[in-house]
Amino acid sequence: MRDMLLNIVLGLLTSAIGAGAGWLAQSLRRRRRLERSRAFFGMPAGTECLLVVNRHSGSPKATSVHRDDVSALMELAVLVNACSARPEVVAHDEVRQGLGHKAEFCLGGPSSNERTVAHLNWRLPGVRFSYEPGILGAILVGEQEFVLERSTEETPGHSYVLLARLDTGGGGRPVFLIAGQVAIANHAAVRYLVANQRLLMGRHGAHGSFALMLRVVNPVKYGPDVVELVADVTAAATAPPTAPAPRAPAPTPVPSPGSTA
Repeated sequence: MRDMLLNIVLGLLTSAIGAGAGWLAQSLRRRRRLERSRAFFGMPAGTECLLVVNRHSGSPKATSVHRDDVSALMELAVLVNACSARPEVVAHDEVRQGLGHKAEFCLGGPSSNERTVAHLNWRLPGVRFSYEPGILGAILVGEQEFVLERSTEETPGHSYVLLARLDTGGGGRPVFLIAGQVAIANHAAVRYLVANQRLLMGRHGAHGSFALMLRVVNPVKYGPDVVELVADVTAAATAPPTAPAPRAPAPTPVPSPGSTA
């Protein structure tokens, strides 16, 4: 009887020790994942993060924000909170801050966000957004062109979004640029970034810079949920634009016989 009780006690102790060790191992893994996320996003606990809000390009009100961009900001706020950081939401035309002091998420293409224009000129000179009247928008990266396709009854349609992480150097906090052709593409890129952060860290490192082109498939039916990685355009995006070839000088006219100088 005594041996039976001893075996029961030993079994309970072994189970308790095993459960405690498993809980501790899981806690350590979660802690390591959280620290890697904080390093990748540049948001140590207790720090501030800048969320730069674009304007609704189709609204006459300068302070209007598209509902899909609001949804993207809400998901970014959840990410910031998960890192135990504090979000600071600022309109794109009111930002008067430098780079590297705070992690930054800049939302929207250059037509709706002045801060995006500055970031493209600063680190991504090979990227251009085309907005010509009567022509579907396109993102040009080097010699590649990514053209928006409207959804119709015959075709599902798609839109593109540039997702970039820009290392500010000197141990500063990174800038995440999310520049889509339409608002729902911005929302889709935020979801892609959060869901694939471990994959991106594995490919580019915790402190690496990258520029990716994503395609949002049939956003009318699928919303921001179906996203494809089209290309890593880091090299072309960071290269300076090719200067146009110089024009050849006009030929000097040869006087015809009998003409006077």
